[in-house]
Amino acid sequence: MTSLLVLLQAAASMAWGYLGAAVGAGLATIGAGIGIGKIGQGAMEGIARQPEAGGTIRSTMIIAAALVEGVAFFAVVICFLIAVK
Repeated sequence: MTSLLVLLQAAASMAWGYLGAAVGAGLATIGAGIGIGKIGQGAMEGIARQPEAGGTIRSTMIIAAALVEGVAFFAVVICFLIAVK
């Protein structure tokens, strides 16, 4: 019960809201960087194993990276909207 009260008091403070939004935006950016890195790693390994499939793998990699970047951008925008409010 006391931990719930502490969390509610922390949520009521605007400084904690700004800090949470900043941490959320940072985590979204770090997650997108890791995800795009893993996509690139997999694509390079696939192209190294089958060079003739390079064009198909490259186009699929670009689409997947764009989707990951879109989700990260959406998360960062939501965090900034929370910080402004």
